[in-house]
Amino acid sequence: MSYETIKLDLTDGVATLTLNRPDRLNALTPHLFDEATAAIDGAIAAGARALVITGEGRAFCSGADLQARGDAGLPSDLGLIVDEAYNPFAKKIAGLDIPVITAINGIAAGAGASIALSGDISVMARSAYVLLAFVNIGLVPDAGATWFVAKGAGRVKALEMALLGEKLFAEDAKEAGLITRVVDDEKVLEEAQAIAAKLARGPTIAIGMIRKQVALALNSSLSENLQIERDNQSAAGKTADFAEAVKAFGEKRPPQFEGR
Repeated sequence: MSYETIKLDLTDGVATLTLNRPDRLNALTPHLFDEATAAIDGAIAAGARALVITGEGRAFCSGADLQARGDAGLPSDLGLIVDEAYNPFAKKIAGLDIPVITAINGIAAGAGASIALSGDISVMARSAYVLLAFVNIGLVPDAGATWFVAKGAGRVKALEMALLGEKLFAEDAKEAGLITRVVDDEKVLEEAQAIAAKLARGPTIAIGMIRKQVALALNSSLSENLQIERDNQSAAGKTADFAEAVKAFGEKRPPQFEGR
């Protein structure tokens, strides 16, 4: 299938979704969100067991396209486009049953920062930076940016980034707990895809539960989390992958997980 604003590659269970508007620094439009959502659904239906998100060219994503016109333009009530495009995509990524790896190859600003920080594992180019640019144009963080930064780096860092609207480069983002790894610029996608390939060979059902279990742990009590863990363990223990792991252990060989 051909797309106008994204590219999709599916290889060995790894879907690589590339935001593909390099002339606009991969700025976001409703159509891009529609295409990205359809591509993710199609990739999963075709057997994807891990997802990589990256950007084409020198940017990961510069945020909303402030100069778009027509149907791609911003409405007078920005809450409408948040309701119709930004929030549904953020929830889509959070609700996936496969792991998400972001390959942050360049600037990740505004809602682009939200997408960049939504990865379960995030690989960032040494020269790249994240920027909560909203305050610089009289807006507030959206698409989950407040949650991702506050949960990852804490209240103080979230307020610093959101109020000052300054660039946070890769090493500082890692130190703040916002991203996972920093690599040389030319190795970002390679590293992200290698991680995704490892996860795609793993016990997919358990991995899907792990990513949601951790998210729930951020907002639940110990007692609530213990029950979540108990319920997930019950389900994981009934999978074919667990049965394969037990068999492989007895046969002294690596398990061959099929994601079932």
